[in-house]
Amino acid sequence: MRDLADGATAPWPRLEPISTPGQYAYAIRSFGTARMVVDREPRIFPFLDELERREAVTFDAEQPRSWLTANLRLSPDLADLWPLPEGVMLSLDTTLPFGTPESEAEDDATEEELDRMVSVLGPLSLDVTWDCGWRGLSETKDCGVRLGLNTVRADQTSEQSLGDLGVWLRLGARVAWTPEGQTWLRNSGLPLGEPQAGW
Repeated sequence: MRDLADGATAPWPRLEPISTPGQYAYAIRSFGTARMVVDREPRIFPFLDELERREAVTFDAEQPRSWLTANLRLSPDLADLWPLPEGVMLSLDTTLPFGTPESEAEDDATEEELDRMVSVLGPLSLDVTWDCGWRGLSETKDCGVRLGLNTVRADQTSEQSLGDLGVWLRLGARVAWTPEGQTWLRNSGLPLGEPQAGW
């Protein structure tokens, strides 16, 4: 990635939401809490009541109008709640080493911070996205790399068998299908199939 990207420092990786029981099982081995965002809809209230009954959730003092935010204690006794109801998102983005409530996705990560993140990821059981500007492209918005196992649907991409390791490159939508973008893909030296606009 360093050879293909512009800039002296690496961008801050972002963990995609935990969306499968396998990802949850991996997360509880490396993390103690996760950030939960929940649509404020009556159909989700029984799920939240169950989390409160199990003393697994701490709601923020200040709440937006259309959703709720909370910290969720990660433990094996919550595994039976998967899959999560639609409208519930569980994220590790604000959990060290991947960030804090104050960190921004645009912040740059140091080599040491990236090393700590990679050591926590282990076999890439969690989906991770790195945004970056690809060297040699005029338009780099929404460009980056995504690493993970095919336990989560990768939009707009043909996928290998479930559970296979995947590495996806993304070119910004404005450049992906231009001659410039397709030439960049061919010249990148990576073993890629047909150019993809998405992951």
